[in-house]
Amino acid sequence: DVQLQACGGGLVQAGGSLRLSCAASGFTIDDYTIGWFRQAPGKEREGVSCISRRDGSTYYSDSVKGRFTISSDNAKNTVYLQMNNLKPEDTAVYYCGANPKLSVATMSQSFRYDWWGQGTQVTVSS
Repeated sequence: DVQLQACGGGLVQAGGSLRLSCAASGFTIDDYTIGWFRQAPGKEREGVSCISRRDGSTYYSDSVKGRFTISSDNAKNTVYLQMNNLKPEDTAVYYCGANPKLSVATMSQSFRYDWWGQGTQVTVSS
């Protein structure tokens, strides 16, 4: 079975850092696009950062460029999201998703993802 396990969220002050992890099982991340998305109360799920292991392409939303970095560890079959200089507006539940076929043009669209991990709460206090 395909499973994604997201963790690493927490409460942090503005300007702080967190690293989220998305551990995959049942498939190899090398063949997939893995995306991080977030959803704040009353808002739609939005793409934050995505990586395609097939061609190495990445996506960052404008709101996180320069602050967040997506990376992966093949040996651990895990994708990470390093979040620096966090802002209160980054507060949301963060989810990771997987899809085997997405390109850089479509990887930010959440409806295209086939599998999702459970969310991890990130709260940034001002």
